[in-house]
Amino acid sequence: MKILGISGSPRKNGVTVAMLEEALKAAKGDGAEVELYSVSGKNIQPCDGCWGCRETGKCHIRDDMQELYEKMLGADGIIFGTPVYFYSMTAQSKAIIDRSIIFGHPERSLANKVCGVVACAGSLGLANVLKDYSYYIIQRQMLPAFQVSAYAMGPDNLREMEKCMKALNDLGRQMIALVKLGFKYPTEFVRGPGAFGTHTR
Repeated sequence: MKILGISGSPRKNGVTVAMLEEALKAAKGDGAEVELYSVSGKNIQPCDGCWGCRETGKCHIRDDMQELYEKMLGADGIIFGTPVYFYSMTAQSKAIIDRSIIFGHPERSLANKVCGVVACAGSLGLANVLKDYSYYIIQRQMLPAFQVSAYAMGPDNLREMEKCMKALNDLGRQMIALVKLGFKYPTEFVRGPGAFGTHTR
């Protein structure tokens, strides 16, 4: 069993990484193989809207997202993490969401994987992040785990937050428990790429 943490923070050792490390440590303690992937120093370009992935399940943009695709596909559970920049997730985090439109292809899907979220902010914006990731989890037909958010300005500040640290520990352990459930969406309702729920004539 493998749990992948993805830090969408451009900082290598900020609050987002500290939150993910705490959750992954708990998952590892319950027997999982864990990995932390940071976008810091990586080249992840925005989606160019070509829609080629609709047919192939692959993205033509050759950058570090290619490596991340395989890590996401190989994981049983994924924990996304981001700080809040200007009242929303970072540009890097949003690029990962946009580029993962390829996972609408039936042969390259995130369906049935467990997904948790951690987010940190100095002020407003946490609700926006958690909302956007909630929509993402639904669209990708993943099984939602806890979302843990914190108002913290640095890792030391975070570690003083006893309830938050416990929640992060619980998230890591919950990821394992949910993976073990073996949840499966009915295959006849698997969605392809694009919008859902709202339609035009």
